[in-house]
Amino acid sequence: MFHSSTEELTAGDTSGCGQTWGASPEDRSGQNETTSYGPASASSDSSHQDSEGSSSHGPPLCQSGPGHSFRLGGTNSALLASTSDSSSLRSHGGTPRRWRTQGSHPARTPLTDHTATSCSSAHTASGASVIVAVVEGRGLARGEIGMASLNLKCPELVLSQFADTGTYAKVVTKIHILVPLEILMPDTASEKGKGTKLFNLITENFPGVAFTAIQRKYFNERKGLEYIQQLCAPEFGTVLMEVQAKYYCLAAAAALLKYLEFIQNSVYAAKSLKVSFKGSEQTAMIDSASATNLELVVNNRDHRSEHSLLGVLNHTKTPGGARRLRSNILEPLIDVDTINIRLDTIQELLQDEELFFGLKNAIGHFLDVDQLLSVLVQIPKQETVQVAEAKITHVIQLKHTLDLVPQLRMVLKKCNTALLKAYSTSVEDNRFDMILEQIKTVINADTTYQKGSLSMRTQKCYAVRPNINEFLDIARRAYTEIVDDIAGLVNQMGEKYSLPMRTSFSTARSFFIQMKLEGVVLPEGKLPSEFIKVTKLKNNYSFTTADLMKMNDRCDEALREIFHMSYVVICQLLSTIHEHIHCLYKLSDAVSMLDMLLSLANACTVSDFVRPEFTDTLAIKQGRHPILERMAGQHSVPNNSYISEGSNFVIITGPNMSGKSTYLKQVALCQIMAQIGSFVPAEYASFRVADQIFTRIGVDDDFETNSSTFMLEMKEISYIIHNISDSSLIIIDELGRGTSAEEGIGICHAVCEFLLSLKAFTLFATHFLELCQLESLYPNVENQHMEVQHTRSGDTGAESVAYTYLLNRGCSEERLYGLRAAEMTALPSNIIQEAKTIASRVSQQLLAKHHSDPETQRQRAVYHLATRLLQTARNSRLDPDSLRMYLKGLKKQYEAELQAAGQPASTDTEEE
Repeated sequence: MFHSSTEELTAGDTSGCGQTWGASPEDRSGQNETTSYGPASASSDSSHQDSEGSSSHGPPLCQSGPGHSFRLGGTNSALLASTSDSSSLRSHGGTPRRWRTQGSHPARTPLTDHTATSCSSAHTASGASVIVAVVEGRGLARGEIGMASLNLKCPELVLSQFADTGTYAKVVTKIHILVPLEILMPDTASEKGKGTKLFNLITENFPGVAFTAIQRKYFNERKGLEYIQQLCAPEFGTVLMEVQAKYYCLAAAAALLKYLEFIQNSVYAAKSLKVSFKGSEQTAMIDSASATNLELVVNNRDHRSEHSLLGVLNHTKTPGGARRLRSNILEPLIDVDTINIRLDTIQELLQDEELFFGLKNAIGHFLDVDQLLSVLVQIPKQETVQVAEAKITHVIQLKHTLDLVPQLRMVLKKCNTALLKAYSTSVEDNRFDMILEQIKTVINADTTYQKGSLSMRTQKCYAVRPNINEFLDIARRAYTEIVDDIAGLVNQMGEKYSLPMRTSFSTARSFFIQMKLEGVVLPEGKLPSEFIKVTKLKNNYSFTTADLMKMNDRCDEALREIFHMSYVVICQLLSTIHEHIHCLYKLSDAVSMLDMLLSLANACTVSDFVRPEFTDTLAIKQGRHPILERMAGQHSVPNNSYISEGSNFVIITGPNMSGKSTYLKQVALCQIMAQIGSFVPAEYASFRVADQIFTRIGVDDDFETNSSTFMLEMKEISYIIHNISDSSLIIIDELGRGTSAEEGIGICHAVCEFLLSLKAFTLFATHFLELCQLESLYPNVENQHMEVQHTRSGDTGAESVAYTYLLNRGCSEERLYGLRAAEMTALPSNIIQEAKTIASRVSQQLLAKHHSDPETQRQRAVYHLATRLLQTARNSRLDPDSLRMYLKGLKKQYEAELQAAGQPASTDTEEE
């Protein structure tokens, strides 16, 4: 099945089409400024067209004939064809194949500068830098999805291939987690304006993200495999075994890498990329609506607030650690062994104070190793002053990073847990020392990364050792003399006008003069006329002079010379260390993981957390809401939670504002914390690993999709029903509130009966007390309620309600709490009285139906005893005496339930 679909995928990819859009690097020597893109042969040759699309598709994203060449890296280049190119394209029968969803910006410049992107402001603000390619199988393989993504700030190519349902839940969730800058899809996905279901779904869900159509033939799995063989670093070579039969993710990789090479105006060095394959079965799935409802990474009221789960747990010191923590929260682990290894490590960090602070100190000085790696493994196609200066900075950052490795090694030598020992072995790699030694032969030993533009400019200027390049030494002497002259000029000016002047520097203005007037009076109340470009902030003046500007120009010229000659030396250095550079992937992995684990350990020191266990039961003793307890002025009331296979459906009732929603979110957040390997806010916690976490919370209209409250509820519950599994955790807070009471109860009842027939754990909060009858019909349903207390004023006799926020067994006894809220408003008392009378009659009729017959109660007691005995057999770690006491307790509980049902309380068992 796979193979035939792959042939479809690459149909029409005959000689010339599967090759690069431009000439190969070796053939480009005579093409400095312009390069002709498109297949090597004439574009009119129909054999080079995708078999599905007629000649109207053109080559890659536009048509390029022999006489049409495009500036490499320019905005009107072939791959980034915008509307301005349309006339030349149409003259060859082509159409611009770059398309976007409504509201997106026009075609953008290549990705050398990410400030001007076409993605939404929210994404840009969060630093979106991921480009993702998506392709779907056709025919019998429809629903088989291939994805490839690459973060421009981190040189890791992530491949995924998985079978998805008709709702494409996995694809949408994965793209949401990536926060993409741009999405690439085959042009056939939007054929003649009739988009495929997947295409339409993605454009609906990501209205602010740029979309680019690439001809289907460039999604070529053979090319993808070749790319990976060529670019994959030796350490990650085993990925080839995983992906060689994963045709769709290879096809996506081929299109992505070719597109990236073109728009970045640089290529990745051979054997330099980290390539990893991630199926959908290694992590739990949390859909984007649930991530928003639970405030996992962003607070819903204030996006800048730290009151989210990420904000609570994020004590990371490095950008890599923060990225890792975020992705773990959105995709928690499902492998219990891996989770326990993390928990062991956190336990050791909490018990060994010296290790904790030693690691924290060592990790805190690391820069963004991923981003550093990303620029080191790219080879620019053009050499400019900016490229030269950037490369010098990168080598200084690399030296700074490698200088920190010995301290990290020293700290890790004292560890005991398996994970820390593995990272200790990882950083012992002698290639770190080898690269550092090679760097020190060219770079001054005291050169280091510094903050501040002038400090860093000086470091770059004197980075290369003296006596390596004679012309470089001369240029540096000239630069030093100019800087001294500038200092002399400013001192001279200060003496001339008797003003407290000093030399300052900024990247935008270079050297300029600053002056703070404190007790100094300006002659005639203003600055001398030779001072120009004056800015004033309170008592501070900033200005320059014509002579100083000329000196700045000379200074910049000298710097350009220095950077150019330093770049030549540094390029030779990089070519010698390139074969070892991929050992930095090990360092990047170690630093980000250690930073994340330290952050999780740090969160335990801020609040009282406990190590979770993993069994087949969700049992939390005195659990607290992790976000609420960190909010100033908020007190999180602890509650117990218990869900097992025997009682896996919990209905929670209680008045408005009694704490139902907070409790539901608390359980889900604790589950996620446990599955990322964190301790949880409770006295004791046991969890069953959830492979999916679903939530249905809130009753808002959605104007964007023209959905009413009720329609939105139905869409969300439909999504849950179609994607649920026996290991899921489902949180439903109100359902059926957007329609009439009869229909709402009917829908709730039907949905509940469907969910309780599965083994998934469900928490269902509702105001429909009629649903409490389910407990008498099904033994695995349990009623719980949020307790409230009533107090009566001695003076006025007025009754008031105090919320305890405590969860208790049974159905809520509260009646007419909505009317009590109405009494607080200006509604006339006769209306409220009439409402109370009618509501009381309805309630009495319903209560009469609540009681179940004795036989049902007896069966329920037997069912509960059986499930608890089964649980004990599976999970108990009690010693024989404690086990005997526990079993006696079970027996008494069983007898009490039989007596309540009116049955004789006798059992056939005898005590030993």
